[in-house]
Amino acid sequence: MPLLAVVALAAGTYAFRLAGPVLRHRLRLPGRLRHLLSLAATVLLIALVATSALTEGHGFAGWARPAGVLVAGILTLRKAPFPLIVVLAAATTAVLRLLGVP
Repeated sequence: MPLLAVVALAAGTYAFRLAGPVLRHRLRLPGRLRHLLSLAATVLLIALVATSALTEGHGFAGWARPAGVLVAGILTLRKAPFPLIVVLAAATTAVLRLLGVP
């Protein structure tokens, strides 16, 4: 990537991030719009998790990985400590793969 493009993207990113604190008190969003933006962020995060959990390359990732993500989701809802969530999700995936589940 040319240096000019990198500098332009860096400047644009910095300006975009700076706009939030600078315009915080000048721009008022209606409550409904703020709620919808919050929901949109949640939907995007869920879509990212689903895509990462279910696909590998151009196909289905198999059943072991989604099972690990499901375990992580259940433990998250139960407010388990983060290191425990990671270890148990990885262990679930590893054990299923050892048992021959793709």
